[in-house]
Amino acid sequence: MKLVVIDYGLSNLLSVCRSFAFLGCEPVVSSSPEEVLTADALVLPGVGAFADGMAGLQKLGLDDAVKKAVAAGTPLLGICLGMQMLFDEGEEFGCHKGLGLIPGRVVKLADRDTDGAPLRIPHVGWNGLYPVGSEQFTGILAPLTPSDETYFVHSFAAETDASFHLADTFYGGHAVTAAVRCKNVFGTQFHPEKSGRIGLAILGEYLRLCENS
Repeated sequence: MKLVVIDYGLSNLLSVCRSFAFLGCEPVVSSSPEEVLTADALVLPGVGAFADGMAGLQKLGLDDAVKKAVAAGTPLLGICLGMQMLFDEGEEFGCHKGLGLIPGRVVKLADRDTDGAPLRIPHVGWNGLYPVGSEQFTGILAPLTPSDETYFVHSFAAETDASFHLADTFYGGHAVTAAVRCKNVFGTQFHPEKSGRIGLAILGEYLRLCENS
């Protein structure tokens, strides 16, 4: 299976690639639209601001390539900023258009908890995951059990219909979108490549789903 990790200049490539290599899959790191279009599966990692990420994709022609590949049925996993760019738009430093692969928008995290006390932004640390609309996880989270923890670093999060939620987490009492799925498109707000055995289980399940798609 040809797994392409998309390089658009804002990606945490090394740890992502090491995680997949540990699982027995040597990914191809590429900024080529042609490589994206010939991939069996895609990973869109990312750190930084929404507008910068989209600008990087557009400059290289990767935005159109990703949309064409997804439309043709290629599985895609977005991680952190990569997940945020899957949505219609993001409001970080103004309103910016995303890839539009999942309906919704990316908004700033609440800066106060549900009791009104200040919250630290960005949200950094380990948080439990909880399935939405079911007692068990599905999709790439199928190997997990509720309250398993993953590692988050973010100031913004997606607002989207609950039907696209694979999991939520909670920060200051607020529900926060943690993982999503829309057909062959998956996203994690957290970093599976930094989440130890739980993260490896998620990436391994993504590979399994891709191989069986």
